[in-house]
Amino acid sequence: MQKSIYIIWIGGIWVSAIARYYNSQWYTVYWDDATHSELTDTLESEWIILCSFDSAFKHWNISKLIYSEAIPADNHELLLATEKNIQILSYPEALAEIANDKKLIAIAGTHGKSTTTSLTSLVLKNSKENFTAVVGTLLKEFDNKNFFHKSKHIIPPLSKGVRGNTLPENQDNFFVIEACEYKRSFLNYTPTVGIITNIELDHLDYFKDEADYLSAFESFLSNIKSGGFAILNGDDVNCQKLKWLRDDIQYIEIFDDYFSFEEKVFHYPEITLQVAGNHILYDAKIAYVVGHMLGIADSQIVEALENYTGVWRRMEIIKTTDNWNTLMSDYGHHPTEIKLTLDALKQKYPDTSLYTIFQPHQYNRTLELIKEFRNCFQSTNTLVIPNIYASRDTEEDKKNMPVEKFISSIDHPNIIHGDWLENTLKLIKAYDAQDPNSSIILLLGAWNVDTLRFEI
Repeated sequence: MQKSIYIIWIGGIWVSAIARYYNSQWYTVYWDDATHSELTDTLESEWIILCSFDSAFKHWNISKLIYSEAIPADNHELLLATEKNIQILSYPEALAEIANDKKLIAIAGTHGKSTTTSLTSLVLKNSKENFTAVVGTLLKEFDNKNFFHKSKHIIPPLSKGVRGNTLPENQDNFFVIEACEYKRSFLNYTPTVGIITNIELDHLDYFKDEADYLSAFESFLSNIKSGGFAILNGDDVNCQKLKWLRDDIQYIEIFDDYFSFEEKVFHYPEITLQVAGNHILYDAKIAYVVGHMLGIADSQIVEALENYTGVWRRMEIIKTTDNWNTLMSDYGHHPTEIKLTLDALKQKYPDTSLYTIFQPHQYNRTLELIKEFRNCFQSTNTLVIPNIYASRDTEEDKKNMPVEKFISSIDHPNIIHGDWLENTLKLIKAYDAQDPNSSIILLLGAWNVDTLRFEI
């Protein structure tokens, strides 16, 4: 009998990747979502079938239900699946069920997870290794998908030294994932290689304080399989607090100019990226180290990294407007990410004006990070704030952090209240017409600010 699963709220970047995985394994995948989008339209074209849960359960053999953690606990389909005694898994639980018996490379950290996961996946794609990747963005090299699978073949024995040092010599696939710390979801995974790009306090609607946040990453390292590797940012103060907590795994530290392993120093080959920003180059160096460990030739690793031109919503160039300005989009929503992104764009395009539309994500989070936001926009010429995107916020959160308060707290000489997305769109179009062939128009933020791309 054909195996079937059902997925609730498939339109999220993570859950849609799980759908694609099961589709590749010859499951019939049914789904529903509160809203439709370009992504859900694409999934339908891939024979992932839109259908109500009631109908799917009545007519097909649904073996499990997978849900996005964004859905409310009283969701009708979730309650019905509980009544029917169907296996129910959250996204991280479902991914763990798929990946934990593989040679799992799990990439965690406050910033840079998607880029590092993408780059590591592309290094493997450019090698002879078989692997699967689940990424929190869309890659053109993966046919504009967030999932990739390369067919099995026999993996050759791993060589001695840092290059292929002691990874288990079984014949399982490598599996590369982006491991999110929110609600400690990454503790579902038991990686062979656990990577932490950096640790900077975030998600204060869940974590109590920095100590609580750091404890989650400590637990993440405790999940690494014995004999595996922890790859840490050698310049990050919080990462340094996690060194040598275990004596049954091996530690590699990544620095800007070199990486160290067992007190030995190794240098990177020359890597010239097409994407701007030292933070992107640092992520590429992590991907290089992973490829180096697996015994992939330097020439293959560097080729993969230097062919990288960016991904969906990471300094993504969308199009040139009718007035010859460049429309770009970026997912950055934490002050550190924002500053690095804007600085990188200003460095790469010094003679181009930068017109940034930033939509803060969550009222609570914006209030908690208000001091950090103050000076992170210095590299943009104009800053427009349309609104604050509400997610998991209470009415008290909204009252404590109105958009006007956010705007008044920002140190910038040219900041504009966009007054919601519809009016912001009018401001963008007016700017585009008045200042042709002069600017980058950047849609910045985690949520629906990016939908303006379809109207510009």
